[in-house]
Amino acid sequence: MSARGVVFDLDGTLLDNMALHAEAFAIFMRRHGLGAGGFGGTAGSPQLDERARIDSARADDERRRAQLDGKRNRDIFPVLFGRQLEEDEQRRFAEEKEGLYRELSRGRLVALSGLERLLERLHARGIPVAVATSAPPENVRHTLAELGLSARFDRIVRADEVPRGKPYPDVFLAAARVLGLPPADCLAFEDSPAGVAAAKAAGMTCAGVTTSFSASALASAGAAPDFTLADFDEFLAGPGAWLTRD
Repeated sequence: MSARGVVFDLDGTLLDNMALHAEAFAIFMRRHGLGAGGFGGTAGSPQLDERARIDSARADDERRRAQLDGKRNRDIFPVLFGRQLEEDEQRRFAEEKEGLYRELSRGRLVALSGLERLLERLHARGIPVAVATSAPPENVRHTLAELGLSARFDRIVRADEVPRGKPYPDVFLAAARVLGLPPADCLAFEDSPAGVAAAKAAGMTCAGVTTSFSASALASAGAAPDFTLADFDEFLAGPGAWLTRD
């Protein structure tokens, strides 16, 4: 395969950091007296044996994360609180949770294996790269600075700059537009079901990065990725091998 442009999601794709976001959300939810993300589950049922309870808890957790991961805060917080929020509440809650994330993640972020080599190969071939993310601007700056990648992307498009967040295709369509390419000529890297659905709806080839969800969970988005990979080394050794040829 080949591509004329590449669009990366940020969290969970450029780096394996979703556990830090989960930790920040857990602290936030405890502060506000919230349960497990506003969702029910069967993990604590006394009728289940221990192994069944563990398996059920894992399945419940993955279902909850599939409903939230990759989406904008303004789409997440109403689910957590079980009600629509005023704009000032949305802003305060987002600032609180994302502040927790930046505090927890400072000095702990590492790029996914093979990312820097992939960026170098794309640059050498003159292939433009963009980030298409649901993260707020402060997080984008923080994360790219922590990774030492602030100057490595041609364009950055955030979901708060488009009418609809993932799983709608708006942010990927905007990324293709700023790269000056048809979406069909772009390859997207995504780690969440919502992100995969958004990239596919935009008409892009999509690689599912399995840092956060299994390949089967990514396929449950209703628009399965074209292929999956654990990291960018795997991509360069497989579907992206054309980038390594002189």
